[in-house]
Amino acid sequence: MSEKHIPISGLCFDKDGTLFDFAATWEAWAASFLLRASNGDIARAARVGEAIGFDTAARKFSDDSIVIAGTPGEVATALAPYFTDMSRAALLQMLDEEAVNAPQQAAVPLLPLLTEFRARNLMLGVATNDSEGPARAHLDAAGVTQMFDFVAGYDSGYGGKPAAGQLLAFAAAVDLPPEQVVMVGDSTHDLNAGRAAGMRTVAVLTGAAKADVLAPLADVVLRDIGEIPAWLDSRSTT
Repeated sequence: MSEKHIPISGLCFDKDGTLFDFAATWEAWAASFLLRASNGDIARAARVGEAIGFDTAARKFSDDSIVIAGTPGEVATALAPYFTDMSRAALLQMLDEEAVNAPQQAAVPLLPLLTEFRARNLMLGVATNDSEGPARAHLDAAGVTQMFDFVAGYDSGYGGKPAAGQLLAFAAAVDLPPEQVVMVGDSTHDLNAGRAAGMRTVAVLTGAAKADVLAPLADVVLRDIGEIPAWLDSRSTT
């Protein structure tokens, strides 16, 4: 059977930049976290922001910021030299606390779209490099946690992306072969993880990466996850 005719039975989504708009959430998070960690010292917050690729004045991440695709653990490691008065565990706790409180802006209205996917008998998962606790808090706030069969963060025991562990765990949890699952994400970490897991990959442009960066690793590049139903339909008619 050709790849085009292998059925798609599951979708595994990245969270930030895919289900939720990256800039709306994480630019506000970075500004709040840096000011809190710097005890309100604006100049210090700006200096530390440079270490994670965040311009506090412009409230904007650089394209190579570790926050875009990295785990909180990796971000904490990058920040540790600037907060020698805090343990790495304390830094991680503060990162997660601020992440839980970060404003969430769905990339598209999530509940109707996820309901449509359910009507198509698709299994649904989330694989994020965020911590699992904040991830579940964000899904709860959006009222969509119950739509997912599987939610994993980098700290859930399967590792983080670009390794394939989270995605293979999702496939196993819903009893699907990886080739019947699509990884949907906005970063090269997402797409590399999907390829490593033997899945098809869909890139969306609601994160920081541009189409020309994502296209070589994706079966298709879409504007946002709202275009997935039309893509699924196009596969069934070709």
